[in-house]
Amino acid sequence: MNRETWNARYAEQELIWSAEPNEFLVAETERLTPGRALDIGAGEGRNALWLAERGWQVTAVDFSDVAIAKGREGARRRGVEVEWVVADLQSYVPTERNFDLVIEFYIHIPEPWRPEIWSRAAGAVAEGGTLLIVGHDLSNLERGHGGPHDPAALFTPQDVVAAIEDLEVLKAEQVVRDVDGRVAIDALVLARRGSSGL
Repeated sequence: MNRETWNARYAEQELIWSAEPNEFLVAETERLTPGRALDIGAGEGRNALWLAERGWQVTAVDFSDVAIAKGREGARRRGVEVEWVVADLQSYVPTERNFDLVIEFYIHIPEPWRPEIWSRAAGAVAEGGTLLIVGHDLSNLERGHGGPHDPAALFTPQDVVAAIEDLEVLKAEQVVRDVDGRVAIDALVLARRGSSGL
């Protein structure tokens, strides 16, 4: 989908997605010490806002200016500060080794852009920092509910791992979540850059 399609979709209703943070974000980051965070493909900002409320200095990036406007309004209502950036992930290059946490949730850009976006995300992780990528797993097409129906837009944990070679991979697995009583299968990768910079 292009920017205009997503802008139209975000304009249809107050919130497309839940206002609550993603369950895997909460589980994997709630014990981390707040620092600088980058939310790639932030949409309406639910994850960015949750992090900001917990003391993170968050930069939230999305190519939909309608979604970013909703995020700004959400931040105003909740009394938190977030840096909002309207940018296309195919061309957006974050500052290298600048963020203590980099997250990317359910961004399903097909090849050849996807590995490059993951590589840039990994490059933005600072020493001692964490990368968390979650999306619909390829197996969800046949065995799960929801998500894209185009296999070219789906991926596996191993696809992500191949693109983030300079980080230590802590988890690379399929995870299951409940969607209105049905099963969705996601790919989850959690990685860290060692304090030596490797």
